[in-house]
Amino acid sequence: MLSFSQVVVEKGGRPILSDINIDLNEKRIGIIGRNGSGKSTFARLFNGLEKPSSGSITLEGSAELKDLRRKVGFVFQNPDNQIVYPIVDEDLAFGLKNLKLPSATIKERITEVMARFQIEHLKDRLTHQLSGGERQMVALAGVLVMQPQMIVFDEPTTLLDLWNKKRLMRAIADLKEHVVLVSHDLDLLREFDRVIHIEAGRIVGDGEPNAVIGDYIARSL
Repeated sequence: MLSFSQVVVEKGGRPILSDINIDLNEKRIGIIGRNGSGKSTFARLFNGLEKPSSGSITLEGSAELKDLRRKVGFVFQNPDNQIVYPIVDEDLAFGLKNLKLPSATIKERITEVMARFQIEHLKDRLTHQLSGGERQMVALAGVLVMQPQMIVFDEPTTLLDLWNKKRLMRAIADLKEHVVLVSHDLDLLREFDRVIHIEAGRIVGDGEPNAVIGDYIARSL
């Protein structure tokens, strides 16, 4: 589905990622690594938030940036980084209006996604008055209304309490879309299909979750 070929990312002449060659087809993929390892930069390449200094990224054979951005959604660690409008309903409609969709289609998509996550009661709420957990669910809903094929999550549970963390992970587990999850919480990834370990800008582990996580823990001792 998504392929990286000889991808390199440099910033200020310093390598952040080097020689990334990988094909990603699994339904649930975890990404782990120490702070500063390059894992977030790697994740941001998935939908064009970061661009490679060299190499190529293709989605279903297309290297067009517009295809990555249309088909791969991104959920930030802090939902305030992606919630734009003051009213929940307006925020969810923002991306859809940019697609110039009919009003009826926009309303239908928003209603469907809000019902899916049981957050219909938030529709007319001020976004800045929502709890952290509610804002994260609104951020996820804002991605889902765009109907991506894949959703990338960058440490989405870091700012959440235990109840909201479990709620978000249940929502992620129920997604029909492909999921890529960057996390320091290793237990969240043990039931995934595949885990990728990034260290010093390179892929040093890739495969069955328990094996890759076990090696990561051993390297950290």
